[in-house]
Amino acid sequence: MAEGRHETLRGEAWTPQSRAEHDEDVLLSARGVRGERSLRLTGPRLGAVPPPVRRPRATPVTEPVVSPGRPGGGRRPADGPQQTQQTQQAPPPTHGTQQPQQSQRKSRQLPGQPQPKPSQPQPKPGQQPRPRSGRPRQPAQLDQPQKPQRPPRKLRSPRRSVAWITVLLSLTATGFGAYGLTTLVGGSSPCAPPLELRVLTDPDLKATVGAAADAYLTSAANTTGEGCRRSGITVYSAGSADAVTALRSETGAWHEPRDEDLNPQRDIGPQPDVWIPASRADVPRVTGGQDTDALARLEPDDRALAYSPIVLAVPTSLAAASLDERVGGPLTGMVDALRERHDHLEVRRPDPEFTDAALLATIGLYGTGADPGRVEQRLAPPGPPAPTAADLLCALPDDDAVDKRTAALVPEFLLKSGVGCDRTTRSPRTAQYPGDVPGLEPVFVRVRWEGADRDRAARDEAADGFRAWLAGEGGRAAFGAAGFRAATADRALLEADEAAAGVLPAPSLLIESAGRDAMETALRRYRDARGPGRVLFLLDSSGSMAGLWRGPSGGPGLLKQSLGGLGGRDEYGVWAVADGRGRAYETLLSFGPHSRRSAEAAIDAGARVRDAEADPYAALVAALDDMAERGAADDRPQLIVHITDDEDVGRLTGARLEDLLSRARLADVPITTVSLANGGCAAGRPDALISTASGGRCLDADDEPGSGLSAEVARTGTGE
Repeated sequence: MAEGRHETLRGEAWTPQSRAEHDEDVLLSARGVRGERSLRLTGPRLGAVPPPVRRPRATPVTEPVVSPGRPGGGRRPADGPQQTQQTQQAPPPTHGTQQPQQSQRKSRQLPGQPQPKPSQPQPKPGQQPRPRSGRPRQPAQLDQPQKPQRPPRKLRSPRRSVAWITVLLSLTATGFGAYGLTTLVGGSSPCAPPLELRVLTDPDLKATVGAAADAYLTSAANTTGEGCRRSGITVYSAGSADAVTALRSETGAWHEPRDEDLNPQRDIGPQPDVWIPASRADVPRVTGGQDTDALARLEPDDRALAYSPIVLAVPTSLAAASLDERVGGPLTGMVDALRERHDHLEVRRPDPEFTDAALLATIGLYGTGADPGRVEQRLAPPGPPAPTAADLLCALPDDDAVDKRTAALVPEFLLKSGVGCDRTTRSPRTAQYPGDVPGLEPVFVRVRWEGADRDRAARDEAADGFRAWLAGEGGRAAFGAAGFRAATADRALLEADEAAAGVLPAPSLLIESAGRDAMETALRRYRDARGPGRVLFLLDSSGSMAGLWRGPSGGPGLLKQSLGGLGGRDEYGVWAVADGRGRAYETLLSFGPHSRRSAEAAIDAGARVRDAEADPYAALVAALDDMAERGAADDRPQLIVHITDDEDVGRLTGARLEDLLSRARLADVPITTVSLANGGCAAGRPDALISTASGGRCLDADDEPGSGLSAEVARTGTGE
């Protein structure tokens, strides 16, 4: 193109460019008949605007392009319209050369085609006509005298120019590999693109199901006799609670989103052909409450693909020593025993709304008669939980001290297959097997969508093939490599010879599967417990607090700092504790939702030191009764905060102390005591005993009470 000095309509140099049009094929070369090469370009689709044509300055000599079907003509591709190099068909060649002729018709040209010159001279008498070839002719002007002169510049023929374009594009394609080059020059693979299956699974299972799908794609079961794949598979995951809700009541919006706030295609992913939940109970959770006009129908398998128990993964230095302590006991009992061995033990669990494993663990945590709000407050850290078990195990080694004192509720298989995080050094862990926590039972569920019948037979064949492979030796190997157990009989490890350290090869596992009602109840109670909280602050306002009143470290200052953990939907109030006028307290801030600014303004305006003593026993008893009444109808988290200088702790002795401890154990409302005196939380002191009995926390001057109190309030509230 550069040597030919071709120009655009604007007079600029014509530079070849590649422009891909959607759904338009461009044929750069094609095999001709009888070995003769022929080259054609497919033009725009029917109805498209043709490219601009540069008008010739003189009547051109047209070189024939033989129409399809004639000797020497190129074969037309099976699909798509074609555009040849001229609009008028020339007469057939004579003796291999074209006779000059004049034509008043104007020929159409392709962009980049050289301008034709006037007719070429006739061969001299006796001279053999020059055969047709790919070599360019030397055009000459008819009115130019025949005398020795410098030969004119050779111009490449239209065929040769387009051939050079092909070479340029082919050289460019080498940068994209052999596949791109083959595509550009007209080669093609014998394999058609396979049908793609969409597989939705639980986030904890995504890595395992993805590895199984990769193995299946290249297996003999998914390969034809010609070496082509029968199907492709896309594996994606979404929060388990969101997936259940979408399949149960949002299939219409999933099929055709109509609302920006409700769009499962955006929030979950494409409509699945296959769903692999982590628990068999998820299927009745969907079908039990599914809309009558639902567009999705579930067809689950009868048997689970594999099994993995939910374990309490404990740092080996803190784990139970005897087999009886490690296997079969209730989860709450195991946790209590661990806390007795380590004062600062923490228990963490992923988000029950995001994975089935965390929701199954929550069933055991809540146990029989446990208060969800109190349970959630004792689970560290404050703020949102880790989304998956793998994320939780990845985060723990970021702090060695936390890693060594934290037990994690995770699926057993992760102790073998590990997690994909950057930390490889972590505290070794030992699995303890609670007897009241159901395990993971992934199951294959075929999802059929109303109106999706165009390729139903092919899609059914692809889904059935993947189902059979997962249920057979291929799936067994994939789940075994990840650390799963058999789904039936004694649920032995699928790869017992390569069991992870700290895992029992054959513990006495829970046989009963999770039920629909148990999972739904646990999820509802969790949402209530993580919802808006209630906090009642008791601020010691007796005369002895005068020296501990002002500044950020004084009583009101500590209280106001902790308000950042409470949001607009949380409810809280402040009592000023001082024994006067026959009452143990006065209301400083009425109980209810408040903005932080208005709450701080009320505290600044009304908080003052009274000329009276405090009665912590009477104030705490009244607070327990008040909170018990407020929380009788729901599972919202609750907290009592007592800020005191312990000057009146002498009123918490003997029978009064025993009565208060008994009430605290029964109320299921944690009490966090903030002692502004040194040693206020020492073992055996009333503050420490009350906090322990209620399941709360005791903070004194040695524990950075400001940050500690803010953390405790943040566990209860929703935050600013």
